[in-house]
Amino acid sequence: MSKYEIMYIVKPGLDDEAYQALVERFSSLVQAQGGSVDSIDKWGTRKLAYEIDGNREGYYVVMNFTGNPATAAELDRVMKITDEIVRHLIVRTDR
Repeated sequence: MSKYEIMYIVKPGLDDEAYQALVERFSSLVQAQGGSVDSIDKWGTRKLAYEIDGNREGYYVVMNFTGNPATAAELDRVMKITDEIVRHLIVRTDR
């Protein structure tokens, strides 16, 4: 099992329950794939460095998790098809 960090930016304008539901969705996806969530750090709404899809702000979340490469690949696939996600980046941190 490897350690990973994912940072993702959620579209602004959602209510707190919607943000929490997305965070729970992705953490439960990691656990369903046999991984474990080590920490979740919600940074909140911040200004983007440049405009993305008409958005100047985004809700930032950083999640550290342990899993195999298939877990990271599945998380990447789901992030790509989730409309509320503006950008995401998964990095392996144990190298």
